[in-house]
Amino acid sequence: MANISALQDITKIAKAKNAILVAISKTKSVDEIQTVYDARQKNFGENKVQELVSKYEILPKDIQWHMVGNLQTNKVKYIAPFIHLIHSVDSLRLAIEINKQALKNNRVIDVLLEIFIAAETSKSGFSEEELVDHLDIKAFDALKNIRIVGLMAMATNTKSQVLIKNEFSRLKDFFQELKSTYFKNHPEFKELSIGMSSDYMISLEEGSTMIRVGSAIFGEREIKKNASVPI
Repeated sequence: MANISALQDITKIAKAKNAILVAISKTKSVDEIQTVYDARQKNFGENKVQELVSKYEILPKDIQWHMVGNLQTNKVKYIAPFIHLIHSVDSLRLAIEINKQALKNNRVIDVLLEIFIAAETSKSGFSEEELVDHLDIKAFDALKNIRIVGLMAMATNTKSQVLIKNEFSRLKDFFQELKSTYFKNHPEFKELSIGMSSDYMISLEEGSTMIRVGSAIFGEREIKKNASVPI
């Protein structure tokens, strides 16, 4: 069951920092999402295309849907007609496919470039060096149907607040560097999507403009008996 009191508290904290709260609703029912929507939350995030599409078809059409999970190129076409923001662009190949599908739908789709900052191989994203190499050769310039509006990253899954803070701080510095150089003539490049239920307070102190919070609002995901637990 959704915790509306927690939702309201987190919303206030985010607004005080001029940040957007994205309620991560993966695995949650339509009824649970509707309850949170009725409490004036309009931004929701999903990490599976099929689940996202099915919820989009049922729930109110003014919801702004965010794709926050790994996105396969062959599934972009299913969300291209309606997606508000894709957080997880982790390769040039994916950016090219999103551009292709956006063009087919006569849209310009906003995206975030995912940066690898964690001390975990399970996380994905561009390295700083790889992204700079792409920007140096203007690899994204021909993609007129996507709009790069910022960066996204996930910190290491750790209890060390010092490590998390250091990872977010380094990303903030890289973000500011890109804003002042490659994106200096692009005012739309302003979003830094970092921070989840366990570390959003740290992320807000480090300049996050968008926090992705799920369990703090909806409760912990139910893990079926004998099911494998993702790391």
